[in-house]
Amino acid sequence: MKAQPNTVKHQILNNMRTKSIHQKTINVITLGCSKNVYDSEVLMGQLKASGKSVVHEKEGEIVVINTCGFIDNAKEESVQTILEQVERKQDGEVEKVFVTGCLSERYKPDLEKEIPDVDAYFGTTDLPILLKTLGADYKHELLGERVNTTPKHYAYFKISEGCDRPCSFCAIPLMRGKHQSTPIEDLVKRAQTLAENGVKELLIIAQDSTFYGLDLYGERKLAALLKALCQVEGIEWIRLHYAFPTNFPEDILAVIREEPKLCNYLDIPLQHIADPVLKSMRRGTTQAKTTALLQRIREQVPGIRIRTSMIVGYPGETEADFQALKDFIQTERFDRLGCFTYSHEENTHAHALEDDVPAEVKQQRANELMELQAQISWELNQAKVGETFQCLIDRKEGNYFVGRTAFDSPDVDNEVRIDAREYYVKQGDFVAVEILSADDFDLYAKPVDSQPLETS
Repeated sequence: MKAQPNTVKHQILNNMRTKSIHQKTINVITLGCSKNVYDSEVLMGQLKASGKSVVHEKEGEIVVINTCGFIDNAKEESVQTILEQVERKQDGEVEKVFVTGCLSERYKPDLEKEIPDVDAYFGTTDLPILLKTLGADYKHELLGERVNTTPKHYAYFKISEGCDRPCSFCAIPLMRGKHQSTPIEDLVKRAQTLAENGVKELLIIAQDSTFYGLDLYGERKLAALLKALCQVEGIEWIRLHYAFPTNFPEDILAVIREEPKLCNYLDIPLQHIADPVLKSMRRGTTQAKTTALLQRIREQVPGIRIRTSMIVGYPGETEADFQALKDFIQTERFDRLGCFTYSHEENTHAHALEDDVPAEVKQQRANELMELQAQISWELNQAKVGETFQCLIDRKEGNYFVGRTAFDSPDVDNEVRIDAREYYVKQGDFVAVEILSADDFDLYAKPVDSQPLETS
């Protein structure tokens, strides 16, 4: 029987309605560092502005993997994630898989050859092309419009992209390109938008935050940027990460000391301290210069907490070099410290050197450093017992509300734990707490002004 025109019309309309109702969801998976978190949030904000359904690390018919290519472990995790999602595609659980980020930027030809079932690969500067592939338009006017994947009261705040430093071990310039600062006025607008959306803490990130402004203004402008951000209403804490020690802009120290919104906290990756290793790493500094810089930082900002990171197992690192590093850490007693084992990265300056420290020795040295730091952290934390700190509550986890002091960054530093069976605090609030006890990396506290919960 021949269908009537009205019937055909209704069928077409019903099909159109079905497609519009069942819009495909895009699931963004983020791997790697805080810079990748920021990039994923920008991608998701652009997709959302184009009317797309987007989620972060949940379920969706379309998967976008934002990869990391920094060191071997990160590359392995990225490849494994790609393979897992390709397998899901082959099993019909997802329809398309796209890959972006640092690994894709650096190894795109190899990935296309080895994992051809990925629908497309994109580099770190291919956001407009990726959006077009996903059926979205890149909107230049979206200053600060992101989909926050962190708790809504804090946000990573990237002030520049790329790096001009010549460090021998680092592949970041290969993946992120040359340093490019974002203008101060644009960053202030982005901060205002974040504040309007409930963000109270800005975590300033960059490949090298101390290089900020040189490309735009002909001089370092980090101090001016920090002052401008402190004027943004609604932002209460500003925390500085990834400050390169060579040619450190010491004018920022007065700003940190004088501006109440700036946390007395500095993340300054030193990577090593033995002069032969520093020279081979092309860090542009010496042990004497580094030690003098740390002394000036502590003198000009009393009470500042310093976080650093170290690399062990670099080519040619001797037992004497490693002992010098341990002695330095014992003397300086950093509040926070992270450690990486050296990763032999192709196309870096150090790749021409022999990777002569055995893997087991690298790991042993890393373990030794972290054991030493754990003891230092425990001792420093015991001194906090009985003290009162302002604490920002991040989340509830099991029987505890978990927060941080102004001296702690998310995921990598101390956490403050408040027993939720005894006290109630609200996520996103600032709460004065008294430290009751402490271990290596956690502080246990009670709210100063809260009454214990009544129990039946």
